[in-house]
Amino acid sequence: MNAFLLALRSSFGFLSTIPVGITMEGLDEFFKRTYLHLVVGIVLGLIMGAVAYVLISFLPVSISAVLIIAFVYYITGLNHLDGIADLGDGLTAHGSIEKKLKALKDMSLGIGGVAYACLALLAFYATLTSLYDESMIMYSTTADVARIFFFAMFVSEVSAMQSMLTIAAFGKPIHEGLGSILVKNTTVPKYLIGFVIGSIACIAASYYVGLGITGIFAFIAAILATLVLLNVTSRHFGGVNGDVIGASNEVGRIIALITITLVIMYRFGGIV
Repeated sequence: MNAFLLALRSSFGFLSTIPVGITMEGLDEFFKRTYLHLVVGIVLGLIMGAVAYVLISFLPVSISAVLIIAFVYYITGLNHLDGIADLGDGLTAHGSIEKKLKALKDMSLGIGGVAYACLALLAFYATLTSLYDESMIMYSTTADVARIFFFAMFVSEVSAMQSMLTIAAFGKPIHEGLGSILVKNTTVPKYLIGFVIGSIACIAASYYVGLGITGIFAFIAAILATLVLLNVTSRHFGGVNGDVIGASNEVGRIIALITITLVIMYRFGGIV
């Protein structure tokens, strides 16, 4: 198989639950082209957006939000949510960097991890319902609101993938593993390729739904939030690992959704 196609197939096997098959050779090719994160983000974002569009069109928003969240984790797996739980255990541990690293890498789940995972899920749900409320002020038809949800899920998934690339490009690995391999292979040129792909996708989606450049605001906000996360983890752990990279995905998605909601609030009179 062509090396690029093998890398592309493996990128979906690594970053989603889509059963495309994955091999070590494929992973090697994928890690040589880490900018493929954004290609995966675009495809997954389109799928998530389509599901959100259908759910918002036919179900109450509270039920739709739960089902959207469930579908996101169905198609992406729980590795990233597990990452934010492990991050919570590490950040809430008291003592030296060594003790924090031990808590970060511990297989058992502590109260810090439970709290961080629950807060992430609550933030995801609250943002979706808030987006619905603000969109209803902006538009009068359910079809238009559903279109906003398609846009929001697409942009947030693209942003989440760029967040992982941000951690990988600018972080320092703290131990050997898949996370360190991703960090070592994500050079600045590869990061910039991903940035360009993601920026174009988010701007195109914004213009498609008539929201100007809202998508790029969300995309940049996710990156800035990830840089804050990188600063925090560098101070607490001395670097990053696979858990931190996974956590950045969750942070990036939520921050992107919050940004889209806030832009709609300020731009279309949803805030007094």
